[in-house]
Amino acid sequence: MFTGIIEEIGSLESIKTKTEALELKIGAKEILTDVNLGDSISVNGVCLTVTQYTDQSVSFDVMPETYRSTNLNELKQGTPVNLERAMAAGGRFGGHLVSGHIDGTGKIVSKTPESNAVYYEIELSDELIQYFVYKGSIAVDGTSLTVYGVKDNRVTISLIPHTMEHTVLGGKEPGDEVNIECDMIGKYVAHFLGGRQEDQTKSNMTKQFLADNGFA
Repeated sequence: MFTGIIEEIGSLESIKTKTEALELKIGAKEILTDVNLGDSISVNGVCLTVTQYTDQSVSFDVMPETYRSTNLNELKQGTPVNLERAMAAGGRFGGHLVSGHIDGTGKIVSKTPESNAVYYEIELSDELIQYFVYKGSIAVDGTSLTVYGVKDNRVTISLIPHTMEHTVLGGKEPGDEVNIECDMIGKYVAHFLGGRQEDQTKSNMTKQFLADNGFA
C-alpha cells in the first residue's frame, strides 16, 4: 500500500525487453536507505518487487500484464520515474490510499499555467472516467492528486510548484501517456452498488444509475 506522496525521482539506468516483459534497473538514493529483496516499491504508480539492489540502484521485473496496461513499456534509458516505498504502518498518511495497481492509462491533452499552479487536462477511457468525481482523489503516475474537474471523458488536476519540481509530472507535456489509478474506495462503492458481476474487468455503473440511486 502507498500514499501517493513521491519520495524521489529516480533515473532508468537500463532496460531489457523480453517479448512483453521488462527488466528495469533504476538509479536512486532515498528509497535505498532501508531496501530489502522482495520489498514493494511504486515506480510511476506501479507496485513492483525488488529483485536486486546496490547502494546506488534497484532492479525490478515487469510481467506481461503490467507491460500491456501501464506506461512502463514506453520507458527509455535515462527516463525519470516517480519512486515511493510502501507505506510504513507507523508513518504519516499524507496522500490517499494507493494500491499501486494501475487501472489504465490516460493522455494529457492540455497543460495550462495559472498563477502558481499548472492545470493538466487528462483524457480517459469510458471505463475509467466513471470512477471520478469533483474534489475526489486520483493517482497519476503514482502521485496523489485532487480532481478539479470532470467533463465528458476528461479530468482536470492542478499541480503546485512543489509537485511540478519533485515529481515527473512537471516534465510531462500534451500527448504524453500517464498511469492512472482510480480512487480505491470509489471502485469498491461502484462494485457493491452494481452488484456481483461475472466479468470483474467491466462495470455497469452509469450516470443514470447513480442518479436513480440518489447520487445526482
